[in-house]
Amino acid sequence: MKALGGRPDLKVGPGQDSTPPFLEAPQPDPALAAVHLLPVPFEATVSYGSGTAKGPRAILEASFQLELYDREFDCEPGVLYGVHTYNEMVLPAAPQLAIDTISRRVSEVYSPHALLGVLGGEHSITYGVVKGLLEVRDRPLTVVQLDAHCDLRDSYEGSPYSHASVSRRMLSLPQVEQILQLGIRSLCTEEAEVAKSDSRVRVWFTEDVHADRFEQELRERVRGKDIYLTVDVDGFDPTLIPSTGTPEPWGLTYAQGERIFRILAEEANLVAFDCVELAPVEGHHASDFVAAKLVYRLMNLFLRDKINELKTKE
Repeated sequence: MKALGGRPDLKVGPGQDSTPPFLEAPQPDPALAAVHLLPVPFEATVSYGSGTAKGPRAILEASFQLELYDREFDCEPGVLYGVHTYNEMVLPAAPQLAIDTISRRVSEVYSPHALLGVLGGEHSITYGVVKGLLEVRDRPLTVVQLDAHCDLRDSYEGSPYSHASVSRRMLSLPQVEQILQLGIRSLCTEEAEVAKSDSRVRVWFTEDVHADRFEQELRERVRGKDIYLTVDVDGFDPTLIPSTGTPEPWGLTYAQGERIFRILAEEANLVAFDCVELAPVEGHHASDFVAAKLVYRLMNLFLRDKINELKTKE
């Protein structure tokens, strides 16, 4: 197994010029890349297992083991469209300051001509990413959230910027027109009340996804919308991705995750996405690899038109 890198003794990853690129492929200049990846190794409010600050580097290093060839497209899509990976961010330990720093950095690197991907890190970073996007864009966003938890608490363990409050914080942003949650199977009374009372929130519990009771309404809600996709890896079953801080049984399968990606790609315009809450475990690389594979397939599905266009020019 390759070394995980980073500094496990620090709660916040240090950001290094040696940040590995995503995929073992040439890394183009940002102006030429269709995907920009921003690693955000932030961890300060995790409430059970820790290690998410090492998540971005683990995903990047695992991506070197991915086959670039995608059978669906009969080519190596990542080579065709190009991925530029920025250096890991250096972040203050205080959650509010970190979120503000993330927001400013997202505003700097966002381009309307590229798909922005963010690798976390704990889930609290999503609020900073969405804030940064809304500061440089004049259109509302629909947030689609794959997760085991609603993250709708007003605060948790004394912090309104906790990973358990990220969706509640996004509801405070007027330009977030709806939050659509899939795979939920753990929530508190407060979160249940918010989900019932706020018309901008739609929850499909894990039983809804397993029983295929979500597709038609999901399509209708995202059709023609600009969306932000946040993928908390604990949304997937822990038999698939056990390396996460708050695993919950009866989660999504890989095939269900890819199906949701495909529905969104067919109906909506993906502005940006994140993959968060991977907490890599030394000696267990399967979770890192699955997370990297999900990120690559997500990018390929959402860039399918560009891939087909570039294939005709080869």
